[in-house]
Amino acid sequence: MTAAVSEIGWHAVCDRGLLQPERGVAALVYGRQIAIFLLADGTVRAVDQQDPFSRAFVMSRGIVGTRGGRPVVASPMLKQYFDLETGQCLDDPAVSIACHPVRIEENTVQIALA
Repeated sequence: MTAAVSEIGWHAVCDRGLLQPERGVAALVYGRQIAIFLLADGTVRAVDQQDPFSRAFVMSRGIVGTRGGRPVVASPMLKQYFDLETGQCLDDPAVSIACHPVRIEENTVQIALA
């Protein structure tokens, strides 16, 4: 998916109906690869697509779940867990990925780059 730019800094990415619970999708937003997740509670989260350990662009293919009551994604490469609200790696606190604000407007997922 390639995002369209809105006038106030939010980027339209896709229709919310295209997202599946607990599954990720990748989007290209202003040349930046973003992983977007629809969580079981209906919220949508977005993080950088690049795994900071392997440098591969694979985070949208990670396993989504919870750890300690927090929403997480496990990298499909080396299985490190990342908090989907903060980007913090739960296995190595010195590492994190960027999280991006997400909103739903008229059933369209919009992202603001962090």
